[in-house]
Amino acid sequence: MRLHTEERAIVLYLHVHQPFRIRHYTIFDAGENHAYFDAPEGDDTNNADIVRKVAEKSYYPMNERLMRMIKDNPEFKVSLSITGTVIEQFERYAPEVLESFKALVATGRVEILAETYHHSLAFFYSRQEFEAQVKMHHDKIKAVFGLTPTAFRNTELSYNNDIAYWADQAGYKAIICEGWDPILDWRSPNFVYRPAYTDNIRLLMKNYKLSDDLAFRFGNKAWEEYPLDTQKFVNWANAAWDQPILNLFMDYETFGEHQWADTGIFDFIENLPKEWLKTAGHTFMTVTEAATNFEPVDHIDVPHTITWADTERDLTAWLGNRMQHGAITALYALENAILEAKDEALTADWRKLQTSDHFYYMCTKWWSDGDVHAYFSPYQTPYIAYMNFMNAYHDIKFRLTEKGVEV
Repeated sequence: MRLHTEERAIVLYLHVHQPFRIRHYTIFDAGENHAYFDAPEGDDTNNADIVRKVAEKSYYPMNERLMRMIKDNPEFKVSLSITGTVIEQFERYAPEVLESFKALVATGRVEILAETYHHSLAFFYSRQEFEAQVKMHHDKIKAVFGLTPTAFRNTELSYNNDIAYWADQAGYKAIICEGWDPILDWRSPNFVYRPAYTDNIRLLMKNYKLSDDLAFRFGNKAWEEYPLDTQKFVNWANAAWDQPILNLFMDYETFGEHQWADTGIFDFIENLPKEWLKTAGHTFMTVTEAATNFEPVDHIDVPHTITWADTERDLTAWLGNRMQHGAITALYALENAILEAKDEALTADWRKLQTSDHFYYMCTKWWSDGDVHAYFSPYQTPYIAYMNFMNAYHDIKFRLTEKGVEV
């Protein structure tokens, strides 16, 4: 049921993230050099180089476009999630980028969602650590942007009934997840839903078909729909004329980094509001606004975890082989020792190692999923990613032993 019966809204949600990549850290470094993330300039794992490169290709031009979209279209709004790890890197390596995000938020038409500070999978290993990271992120967003998030997204859009229940109990108004066909069954992602076993929170589900047309297929000249312009895209969206929302969820880096400027992706997104708003009753809403403006039409039951990655839409992108499982299990097994050590630098490094990207780089899948993993990885092979990680892990253990903490 709709509260505003004539409105149809695009909910544009973009995820901003960069990990602290582990440098080529050898076993000979362990016990001698504790700088896991400080690669030399020009190295493929140099975080400063990567952030500045992505800033030039994506963050600067996209923020300029978004600001124009806000100024030119009074109905336009956008939702972002911005991890603590990328904010830290903006502060260190690209402060002008952070200022441009602040300027967008200052317009009052940008929502920021809550999440884990370190883009971790902590929910599945330590509820205590998960909640600590959500609080860290909450405090960082409040300090940097002056906002208190009212909607939640878990890392990699990982979602199940337990996560929804936690977010409901934590007081969030909305949570988002993948609109995966086996979960939706005959239903459409273009409605608001109620997560199973919750009282108040509402669920928005990604329209992955239309989202992925932009995120993955837009610049593919072999795609049968290439080239895609805004009029064609809006015509597709209008085919669901009796459904109130269109949830377009994707990485922020889609614009300029994954889809390069010469594909026309920036012009496409800037023209989207103009084309969409030509129809009476069309508007844009943030995640929270959509969750509160439309009544849920059904309950969604997700007993097993889904994500927005790979063809399986599960956790196998990060936990699908023995290297990944062993690495992440070993890391979280250090939690009690880390807390006992009460060393801020040691804790910070341990948390940076929790970032899901490290385990993503260890993935050994083949075919199209493997190609995507390889594209994002700074390492030549998953095994090199694993060795760098485990060498850093052993140095963490060494540092704990030096402090007299048993591991």
